Amino acid sequence: MEHFDPKATLDAIGLGKKQQKRSIRVADAIRNEVSILLLQKIRDRKISTASISRVEVSDDLKYAKIYYTVFGGKKEISDAEQGFQRAQGFIRSHIAKTLNMRYTPELQFRYDAVAEKVEEIERLFQTIAGERESDEKNS
Repeated sequence: MEHFDPKATLDAIGLGKKQQKRSIRVADAIRNEVSILLLQKIRDRKISTASISRVEVSDDLKYAKIYYTVFGGKKEISDAEQGFQRAQGFIRSHIAKTLNMRYTPELQFRYDAVAEKVEEIERLFQTIAGERESDEKNS
């Protein structure tokens, strides 16, 4: 009698969990580890208000671009950039210890302006909606 394996059955009919590329799995792990570091171990005020929005890892796992957001203006963004550059070695060594990879990716920290762009688009939509309402009232 054959043993029933639900996972194998789901995979056989194409409903099982799709395998992600390794670089995506590593990116998720790096994002989690850096986020935990920011919350628990890094005491630098310049990056204490930063949050990690996304991480992109190259397919060969040699480079990791870590995108962060910061509340505030240009000074806070500049301060966070300096703080991440100072903490880069500490963060990379922590990732090397916790992820136990043969090679730890080189970290590149970049400010993520996507949130600002989304906010700007939202304002544009609100402006358009307001103009439509005023045009409908006038006609």
